[in-house]
Amino acid sequence: MVDLAKTRQQPIEQFWDITEDIRAGMLGVEGSGQHMQPMHPNCEREGRNIWFFVKKDSDLAHAVDGGGRGHFCVIGRNHDYHACVAGKLSLEHDPAIVDRFWNSVTAAWFTGKDDPKLGLVKMALDDGVAWGSVGPMQFGWEVLKANMSEHEPDIGARKHFSFVHSVGNGGDQAHAPADSTSRYVPRQEGQV
Repeated sequence: MVDLAKTRQQPIEQFWDITEDIRAGMLGVEGSGQHMQPMHPNCEREGRNIWFFVKKDSDLAHAVDGGGRGHFCVIGRNHDYHACVAGKLSLEHDPAIVDRFWNSVTAAWFTGKDDPKLGLVKMALDDGVAWGSVGPMQFGWEVLKANMSEHEPDIGARKHFSFVHSVGNGGDQAHAPADSTSRYVPRQEGQV
């Protein structure tokens, strides 16, 4: 079960921990007209970057070439953590990054590290929002309590965080408006 205190107090560290543990998240390029697509994240905590291996002739590489912004969405393995981060995208060629993140799965799509079609998408993270949810038993209990009182169910936490201001403090501090941490309350039918 996700640690809700960490969602509220250490959202950047929690984001990295969970993102490093998933096989894929959904990457989208703003204004490209393309749907988001599953991509494996290669996390570079110290630089606040996520790297993705791509083929240079792919639609994604063409959409990123020349810059732009993107979003990357993560769902934790237990489906009790969701996050969406945003940042600047760029198409890169960095042999050190290729060496660092190269693995047998990546190798299945390329002829080798020197494949002329091998490219890297770098996502320099700016900010994100994380949602942590309680487990199914607590969810049921909270809904039952809410139906027997005038209180809304407390079924998790939401936290906006900034990577831009976290560089230099180890990435453990999230900088966001004071009201950015809140209880997660599901939307009712007809609400926006």
